[in-house]
Amino acid sequence: MNNFTPVSALAGGVLIGVASVWLLAANGRIAGVSGILHGLFAQPPGDRAWRAAFIAGLLVAGVVWQFFLPANQNPMHWGWLALAGLLVGFGTRIGGGCTSGHGVCGLGRFSLRSLVAVVVFMAAGMAATYVIRHVL
Repeated sequence: MNNFTPVSALAGGVLIGVASVWLLAANGRIAGVSGILHGLFAQPPGDRAWRAAFIAGLLVAGVVWQFFLPANQNPMHWGWLALAGLLVGFGTRIGGGCTSGHGVCGLGRFSLRSLVAVVVFMAAGMAATYVIRHVL
């Protein structure tokens, strides 16, 4: 466990939880990123501003976080990251939602559908990690 970072993990979890509750309280919307991104292109223009701000905040936070990491701790190539993002997007379309919508918001609302989705997400992630680290 070389990458065990409980402080940043806890801080990130708290920020995700606060953002999810804030979005639900302020807009009555679930913080499912795939649904927010889809709605950015599919919804009427009046509903796009908060969606664009939400997505921009995610992107800016990722870029800002890179300034806190030493260069050698992020060995991922941008091509692999783009491929991973596309695969996640494809999976969210098949699964009817993403980990943020199901895992953070759905489980908090005691949704059985979200529980099943999260179990499948976690099992697939564990299987992929095993294959990458022990088979390839």
